[in-house]
Amino acid sequence: MSTARVTSKGQVTIPADVREALGIEQGDNLLFEVTPERVAQLRVVKKHRLSDLYGALPATRPFPGKQQVRDEVGQELGKRGRR
Repeated sequence: MSTARVTSKGQVTIPADVREALGIEQGDNLLFEVTPERVAQLRVVKKHRLSDLYGALPATRPFPGKQQVRDEVGQELGKRGRR
């Protein structure tokens, strides 16, 4: 069993063994729920990265490259500005 002390600012350092056991990583959020019996329950809300979605959808066409996409977007925005 691990213990932690609350600072004057209400901050707590989660002990390493607890972080490892719960899979807590930098950027994750912690959700605290307090029951009517004053028991605190902790849930780890994982931080998701946009790169985690890579490959989630099938590609319908080959990627032309960043510069070509930027040029096409710039042209489309230019057309909208002239309306």
